[in-house]
Amino acid sequence: MSRTSVVTGAASGIGKATKELLEQRGERVIGVDLHDADVEADLSTAHGRLALVDSVRKLSGGSIDAVFAVAGLAAPTSATVAVNFFGTVATLDGLRPLLLGSPSPRAVLVSSMAALMPSDEELVGLLSAADEAGALARAEVLAKEPATTGALIYASTKLGLSRWVRREAATQRWAGSGIPLNAVAPGIIATPMTADFISTEQGREALLQSVPMPLNGIADPIVVARLLAWLGGEENTHVCGQIIYVDGGSDVVLRGDAVW
Repeated sequence: MSRTSVVTGAASGIGKATKELLEQRGERVIGVDLHDADVEADLSTAHGRLALVDSVRKLSGGSIDAVFAVAGLAAPTSATVAVNFFGTVATLDGLRPLLLGSPSPRAVLVSSMAALMPSDEELVGLLSAADEAGALARAEVLAKEPATTGALIYASTKLGLSRWVRREAATQRWAGSGIPLNAVAPGIIATPMTADFISTEQGREALLQSVPMPLNGIADPIVVARLLAWLGGEENTHVCGQIIYVDGGSDVVLRGDAVW
């Protein structure tokens, strides 16, 4: 029987590549985005998150097999906090009950190798505490200096997501319910989010100085989509709570064997 999956951020980049790949494999995909999607919802708002869940429930008939939480922003603004962390967590928590009827439920989110970069300890702490009001207020303070403190916002949200996965994956709500919960952490991917940075050779080289990718360099979205598809597929029965770097070697270069 064909699986039914939900992909957020489905209108562009990694989300679009994931949706198209799953459809090519015969799956039914409910795409979610601000526009050009089956479900149009703004994940930066509580209303939009509730609308996502309600719309998916109606379109799916109340049961889905996988959630791919891909939607995200990279701007030095509080909206990045609202979408990247709280929108992602609300998507997974809100759709989790719809996974329970599947014989092989799966959940995957997109973090980033940016989680290894400098972040704001206070903001990360507020994310861990699920304090959205406090986190948005802290982001507003950081955003006043976009090139310095504002640049910490994106990395902080991705670090927060990686930690959330590690905390949640082995709990009764996820592993105990038979749902593998994992994350992928891309390096530099050629998407609309990075287009301005990699449009020139000088820009690409500068970015690769901070995000080294010795294996094949900057990747296309389909590279991440293939990994997402496996993690969210029936074959993945035991990968649990992992942050899998698909980054051309950035994690290896930056951390070496320090993680062990």
